[in-house]
Amino acid sequence: MSMINMSRDPLVVGHIVGDIVDPFMTTASLRIFFNNKEMTNGSELKPSQVFKVPRVYIGGRDMRNLYTLVMVDPDAPSPSNPTERENLHWLVTDIPETTDASFGNEIVSYESPRPTAGIHRFVFILFRQSVRQATYAPGWRANFCTRDFAAIYSLGPPVAGMYFNCQRENGCGGRRYIR
Repeated sequence: MSMINMSRDPLVVGHIVGDIVDPFMTTASLRIFFNNKEMTNGSELKPSQVFKVPRVYIGGRDMRNLYTLVMVDPDAPSPSNPTERENLHWLVTDIPETTDASFGNEIVSYESPRPTAGIHRFVFILFRQSVRQATYAPGWRANFCTRDFAAIYSLGPPVAGMYFNCQRENGCGGRRYIR
């Protein structure tokens, strides 16, 4: 497997690589469904479409392999002034390969996206665990740091990632602030 194609990879184009994680090789199959509709990287979704907990499937053949899933909003409270980067929306550990996140250990419950200003990126990052370990919920959701979390729990680099864009239900136009 080769390093992600830096010029066209949606995670690079959407500044997920850089803002949240360092460059990594995708080595796991991650599929995400909202209301039985499969999400693609960079999708535009409304809050009403992502209100319920998504189904997150991890492909593979060996249930002994475990994964940790992190979902964050790096654009809180607004893309032009992300003072709460990253806002933690969901944290699930010990998800067995070949299953979905409902088989894992939910450390922080799913909080549905409700952006109030601008177009926000909502990001799913998947890590392969080397061991099953106690993972503690952070004291708050704001200012979570995926890189620090991965370092604290020795998770190594991500193995997969996906994201979607979301704005207020009646939001109109305007693009996310890009440096």
